[in-house]
Amino acid sequence: MSDSMKILIASSICPNALEQLQNRHDVACAVNGSEDQLCAAVTDRDVIVFRSGVQISEQVMSRAPNLKLLIRAGSGLDNLDVEYSQQRGIQLVRIPEPGAQAVAELAFGMMINLARQIRFNDGELRKGHWTKHKTTGYVLRDKTLGIVGAGNIGSRVGEMGIAWGMQAIGCIEPPSAQEIEKLNRKGIRVAPLEEVVRQADFLSIHVPKSESTLNLIDAEVLSWMKPNSFLINLARGGIVNESALLDALKNGHGPAGAGLDVHQDEGEGKISPLASLPNVVLTPHIGATTVDTMREIGVRVIEAVETFESHQNEPLNTATRPATRKIS
Repeated sequence: MSDSMKILIASSICPNALEQLQNRHDVACAVNGSEDQLCAAVTDRDVIVFRSGVQISEQVMSRAPNLKLLIRAGSGLDNLDVEYSQQRGIQLVRIPEPGAQAVAELAFGMMINLARQIRFNDGELRKGHWTKHKTTGYVLRDKTLGIVGAGNIGSRVGEMGIAWGMQAIGCIEPPSAQEIEKLNRKGIRVAPLEEVVRQADFLSIHVPKSESTLNLIDAEVLSWMKPNSFLINLARGGIVNESALLDALKNGHGPAGAGLDVHQDEGEGKISPLASLPNVVLTPHIGATTVDTMREIGVRVIEAVETFESHQNEPLNTATRPATRKIS
């Protein structure tokens, strides 16, 4: 293994991909490890592979003098000290595309669940209550789909909405002419945040977490929403102010329901303040967690490692390149 890379797996990846890496490289695992555990495991590593749910901080990276490559098996960078990694000259490869389809599909799963009150009716039926003549719902066709953050994932949600017969309207930051034209070609109209929120029957959140987006969807923004509209958040916890959302849902001065895959407080033992509401759907940050997505990400991780190993003095750009192999 003299020519192999020393890799730290800090988040779970496809088992077959992990096996292939272990056969070729020196692989250590500290899946979802604490900062202390990561610091202990990273000392001699060349590469860190990580997803959400683990913090790759300056403290962690500073313990790894040989660290040359970070592979983000997904899109968000809110759990990485990007500034420190750039100061060190550590290369970063993001793999956002495989998860985009899975996240977009979950957004539609939540929309349909809320529009047809599936969670409520399922719960009542399990208790022996026949609610057929007591509930009603909405179709998605001809509704307006508002997208806050019409980037890689958000634009995919918009395309899917158009295929369902919806009108898609989104906001981006910054709204460059090139991005506006790109979205227009997909059938997504670009507008300011307030217009998007006020027009949306379904409002889907897909912005990265940053200082500017923390509590972006606050009480004021929620008050702009139509009375019979629905809010979906598959971005990051903290972008939607959950206290304000709880108040809006309880008092009827915001959306009629909400679906959240991401939460202000995540992890075992954490209970959402929205958990008691029947018009809320909650999932545990599973947007990109599908067999298909994990398999594709595994392929990209292997390719990123091998490309870096072969061209260590060249910048990598594997995030937008299609996979060239398959993992069974």
